[in-house]
Amino acid sequence: MIYRKKRAHPKAPGGFFSLEDERTKGRLHGFGFGEYISIRDEFGNMWRGSAERGDDDAVRYTFRNEKGEAISGVSDQFGIVLRDDRGKTWRGFVD
Repeated sequence: MIYRKKRAHPKAPGGFFSLEDERTKGRLHGFGFGEYISIRDEFGNMWRGSAERGDDDAVRYTFRNEKGEAISGVSDQFGIVLRDDRGKTWRGFVD
């Protein structure tokens, strides 16, 4: 029988975020891990959020700014996709 070592505390999802708006080519940049992720858009607005790892290795991200607006999305091994309430979409990667 082959045994696989399991971590008691799995690594929190996160790292350096680089995202681009599909239509306007606006950028989001930031960093963080787990429950403490902070990204900034091209207008200087700060978005703070968290990441939760799912059962299928996908990670769900949720961000809010000081105005109460929200951005949420998922990432897998290939990249990350975020959408806001108005339908604006950002695609990018987490390094």
